Amino acid sequence: MGGRPSSPLDKQQQQHLKGQVDTLLRNFLPCYRGQLAASVLQQISRELGPQEPARCQLLQNKKLPRVREHRGPLTQLRGHPPQWQPTFCVLRGDGRLEWFSHREEYENGNHPLGSTTLTGYTVLTSQREYLRLLDALCPDSSRDHTQEEPDPLLEMPVSSPLFLQHPFRKHLCFSAATGEAQRAWRLALQGGIRLRGTVLQRSQAPAARAFLDAIRLYRQQHGQFGNDDATLGSDAEVLTSVLMRELLPELRAQTLPGLRGAGRARAWAWTKLLDAVHAAVLAGASAGLRAFQPEKDELLASLERTIRPDADQMLRLRARVASRLKAEVQSPLESCLCGKVDAQLPRITQTLLSTVEAELAAVRTLLTQGMDRLFRLLRGSSSSTQLRKEVYSFGEMPWDPELMQICYREAKRSRGQLGQLAAPFGFFGTQSLVFGAQDLAQQLMADAVTTFLQLADQCLTTTLDCNQATQQLEKVRGRVLKKFQSDSSSARRRFIHGWLLCIFLPFVLSQLEPSCKAELLKFEGDVLAVGSPALTIEGIYEDVVRGFLLQRINRDVETEARRGTCSRQPGPSTED
Repeated sequence: MGGRPSSPLDKQQQQHLKGQVDTLLRNFLPCYRGQLAASVLQQISRELGPQEPARCQLLQNKKLPRVREHRGPLTQLRGHPPQWQPTFCVLRGDGRLEWFSHREEYENGNHPLGSTTLTGYTVLTSQREYLRLLDALCPDSSRDHTQEEPDPLLEMPVSSPLFLQHPFRKHLCFSAATGEAQRAWRLALQGGIRLRGTVLQRSQAPAARAFLDAIRLYRQQHGQFGNDDATLGSDAEVLTSVLMRELLPELRAQTLPGLRGAGRARAWAWTKLLDAVHAAVLAGASAGLRAFQPEKDELLASLERTIRPDADQMLRLRARVASRLKAEVQSPLESCLCGKVDAQLPRITQTLLSTVEAELAAVRTLLTQGMDRLFRLLRGSSSSTQLRKEVYSFGEMPWDPELMQICYREAKRSRGQLGQLAAPFGFFGTQSLVFGAQDLAQQLMADAVTTFLQLADQCLTTTLDCNQATQQLEKVRGRVLKKFQSDSSSARRRFIHGWLLCIFLPFVLSQLEPSCKAELLKFEGDVLAVGSPALTIEGIYEDVVRGFLLQRINRDVETEARRGTCSRQPGPSTED
């Protein structure tokens, strides 16, 4: 369970996996190229269209997304055979976890005993829950364990455990000395897991959006409509997750019967094998994407040169074909929406809306409390050292896991309910949804803090006395809260629209495919005549379906927002 031993895969198995990765890349990269072309046309379309007013009033925080570095002593189950051993762990700001035999090894800059990126992991703090999970990994793991060899997990009951579980990687087992240390590590690790998981979702680069769209289209071509958490991680990690899901049934059928051991020892052997398969697939996917990078750079430059001169003509053609397509698909689409979507759309909309509103209200409360603490110190004639310390703490609020947990837990409250409501539509990406809501809260807090500090710096001068400085800061406080209200309102709307599309669009496309796919052939000739990969009949068709669905979503979001405004009663303030 500790450092990586020699791989349990023989050369034939490694060669087989390489072939699987090569096949995946061969089938996926055409989708990616097509979506890169579509992203270039979309970008040019936005440039040529009417310019929207600036959506953000808060100043955007320019710091790279990060987690606060966390380090300290833990006990780790590692070695061969595994034993509980003292370990010094370090969570880096980029979400990588490292462990050393002693603190001195870390302080002297020595290489760690082991390390891992936290993408895809889940933190469990219950030994009983983890053992149940372990028992479920292998078919015979749930039998009576009394006849097994001594199990370190059972020999030493863990009072403050931290189990890092991954569906395709080795499990990491730690124990903290106290419940307080356990909580601090849990929050830090969860922050690292989220940071690593949402790297593509946070990116503003067109290539990142094109990659995620290509993954969705690739999976749809293989009959996998619906969204799940496979898209958490970097591009190579996402491809690895997609292939591991495809390989898992074959791995179970061919490998599990031959695994040595019984019960939990057999489950550990299974996680060791999965870890080796995951490592081989990830290495192959990373190498393949690195090899594709020069072609991608050249392709984007070429697409820009070839699409821009003909963009007007292409956009007019797309509009004409879309108009004709609407007439063809409107009847089956309306039937699908009325029969299967309309009944659940309001409930899911209301659940999303209440979740995000509660989270953003918590962010506003924390922000207000932070600003008020600064005012109290200023009015109390505190020392400059104390004031500087409080200003630093205020600036670090977005990256304080304990403080931000007040907001993050609001995103988790309705996870179970959302999962139940969305599952009938093939949506199983509730972890991604929760991470997205938490990212939204952190970004708004970071932008608000940045805006307050910059506006305060502009208005405060050495000529102002304490009362004048306080009055100026009160004005800044009001401006920041007003800007926050505006930005949070628009961000909430974008968030809800985006996730409702993630839930319903793949489902609607899957329902329409049998009846509408043949209709697309009528229009394919017009599109093919353009001769550009940026314009495809499938892309236009999806835009048409998305447009119909957005009309429904807009209607329900506005209805639920009005209902929430009417039912909201004034109550006591939660601000300091």
